[in-house]
Amino acid sequence: MSSPPSPSPTRWFKALRRTRIEDLCLKSGAAACAEVLKRARAAFRARRTAQDSFRLAQLEALVRMLMDHECDFVDALGRDVHKPRFETVMSELMIVKSEALHTISNLKKWMEVQHIERNWAAAFDECLLVNEPLGVVLIIGNWTSPLQLCLVPLVGAIAAGNCVIISPSETCTHTAELLHRLIPAYLDNECFHSVVAAAHEIPEMIDLKFDHVFFFGDKENGIKVAQAAARTLARVTLVLSGKNPCYVDSQCDINTTARRITWARFHNAGQSAVAPDYILCHVDAKDNLLQALRCALLQFYGTDPRESRSFGRMVNEEIFNKAKDQLWRSGKVFIGGQVNDMERYIAPTVLTEVVESDPIMQQDVFGPILPILTVQDADEAVAFINSREKPLCVYAYSSNNKVISKIMNETSSGSFCLNDSVLQSVMVGMPFGGVGASGMGSYHGRYSFDAFSHKKSCLLRTTRIECMTYLRYPPYEDRNLSLVSLASSLNLRSQGWCTIL
Repeated sequence: MSSPPSPSPTRWFKALRRTRIEDLCLKSGAAACAEVLKRARAAFRARRTAQDSFRLAQLEALVRMLMDHECDFVDALGRDVHKPRFETVMSELMIVKSEALHTISNLKKWMEVQHIERNWAAAFDECLLVNEPLGVVLIIGNWTSPLQLCLVPLVGAIAAGNCVIISPSETCTHTAELLHRLIPAYLDNECFHSVVAAAHEIPEMIDLKFDHVFFFGDKENGIKVAQAAARTLARVTLVLSGKNPCYVDSQCDINTTARRITWARFHNAGQSAVAPDYILCHVDAKDNLLQALRCALLQFYGTDPRESRSFGRMVNEEIFNKAKDQLWRSGKVFIGGQVNDMERYIAPTVLTEVVESDPIMQQDVFGPILPILTVQDADEAVAFINSREKPLCVYAYSSNNKVISKIMNETSSGSFCLNDSVLQSVMVGMPFGGVGASGMGSYHGRYSFDAFSHKKSCLLRTTRIECMTYLRYPPYEDRNLSLVSLASSLNLRSQGWCTIL
């Protein structure tokens, strides 16, 4: 049986009935969070999540939930962020399932106790590293990918043996309601919960004291999350949006470059934290790139993207108005620029003659707008990138190895991708996260497991060598200190400074 096609934009807006968050049967706010936190804390203390069999069963149930309710998730995301079915399946459901299946295949290996190399002082002892779950974790979702950004971290938190409270984006009411309904039907009712909170309620929730807080969002709210977590000494993972630069060199496959940038910037109507925010184009490549971008947009969305089943809409009035303001106050429209307020529609737009002081270069871009600036060479591109805060992603399109090396090694960012965009952020075998202003910590695959675990050092000592360890005891004698110093110096060259204390 074939899957139903994505609804047309016209049907989206005729059928769409926006539901207010207070009308949904959702647990919301700090009071509801305190209630489920108490239950989750009790379940964790009872060691409900300790066994690998329990964790694997929960991960398998999560995969079943996605498979059983694919159409429901497509419908919810269509209502919330107007995603075409193809984008929902590819960039939300498939990514979560891939993450869960990868984790299921590797979990027992990740959970194994690691034996640490011993020095001579511990020759008769065991030195172990044990992966210990942190406790109860709070995962705060984001509206740009409302399913993926809740459930991918959830996979890692489950694998590490934690109890979890997820807080789906309040903006995406239908997705939040669906998760709230399905999670109790598939996952353990004591260990895993869903609570919706408005942005201003999140610090109050964090004050309830979690063992780890995962947040994907903007810098302003990320700072508030970090401050609230610091009050209770909770660990944090912050993945923060920012201005992701994309350098296009004169030596690159210009048509492939244009298609890949067009896909990355305009999927989900440009509402992505990992898409290229602006292009730094080599002056010699500018004209060819502009024409290739025009061709790619025509190929992807036709002569009127408003009628395309492959192009979405802005999630709400606030995001729409901000993007519209950036569009009208920045640069010159090369292609696109059409706006429809009733549908919250902005056509895929390429801007030229953009300067650094334009609003679109000063703020995060969450809309289908691509500004282009020109540079003389890679050196100027590196200098421009390094003059700004460290981004979440840096992209480069080039076939020149010297240029590639320069961009990759002389800039600092959460991640780097050559000759493509976005894909590095969803690879299960690679860590993804920010640095500096773009966040701290990383996740995906084994790195998610590590993010939600405490690596506990365990030294299991024997009592059989008291004839050596007596040297540390009072009364202190110079002779004993000389023996300790001699033993340590003999060990220094091969294994580093050690002590028998």
